[in-house]
Amino acid sequence: MKLGLVSAILDTCDFEKAVDTAAGVGYQCLELACWPSGKAERRYAGVSHLNVDELTDEKAAYVKEYLAEKHMELSALAFYPNTLDHDLEKRAFQIAHLKKVIAAAAKLGVSTVTTFIGRDQYKTVEENLEIVAREWPPILEYAQEMGVRIAIENCPMLFGPDQWPGGQNLMTTPVIWRQVFQILPYENLGINYDPSHFVWQMVDYIRPLYEFKDKIFHVHFKDIKLYPEKLREAGTMSYPLSYMSPKLPGLGDVDWGKFISALTDIGYDGYACVEVEDRAFEGSFEKVVDSLVLSKKYISQFMVY
Repeated sequence: MKLGLVSAILDTCDFEKAVDTAAGVGYQCLELACWPSGKAERRYAGVSHLNVDELTDEKAAYVKEYLAEKHMELSALAFYPNTLDHDLEKRAFQIAHLKKVIAAAAKLGVSTVTTFIGRDQYKTVEENLEIVAREWPPILEYAQEMGVRIAIENCPMLFGPDQWPGGQNLMTTPVIWRQVFQILPYENLGINYDPSHFVWQMVDYIRPLYEFKDKIFHVHFKDIKLYPEKLREAGTMSYPLSYMSPKLPGLGDVDWGKFISALTDIGYDGYACVEVEDRAFEGSFEKVVDSLVLSKKYISQFMVY
């Protein structure tokens, strides 16, 4: 495995500083944020370390040369929108930008784009599966033509009032993965596996690794801390952030020894990127760097890279 970093936490950095920071801490790769310019609709969104609208051949060559000089790789280009937004104008915009990210990945020689499959939060799972069957084949076929894989993260995007009642990402559990892979039998569609999202959904985060081993294209290292006393009062039907918090690896409830052991069982030797969303390490660039150092130090006990 190669240990990397999701670049979104470096939101005050340009491309060069993001690469320098990650390399300086000792990471091997970056999952590079590629959002369109403009105001972010949520935390950790709206960050762009690569403007795909202006990626000329010359700029692409510069990006590759800069990475090579720093001995860094790109694990993936990242864009996590709601591609099945209830607002059809927003949906069309998100899909169009996702295709630009796919084209940029092909130009840079990056094999994977990480994203969400999206969800119309006002419709049922069954209705959303029908929408997936309509909207996603053209995206996957375009990516296939470009030689790019699509890795869908298993985050429900169901945290606050603006994302309720249904959340904004359908591919959240093994049950739904099976249905989507049956509807979309494309070899270039897979999973960006994040164990933390299974913790608060009360889903086993180890067993699915074995069943879906051939579909795991990318991995996130992020932790979640559950607060049992809050869960007992609020219940599972409340907003999840009322009873849990994202944490650095090792500071939450994921058993990283067991998780990484299972990754070695299935022979996973791809990219695994630390994703920092821990509010305890916000407020300054120095705190962010501290979070990167601590995360790498903790994960390093389980990995040789």
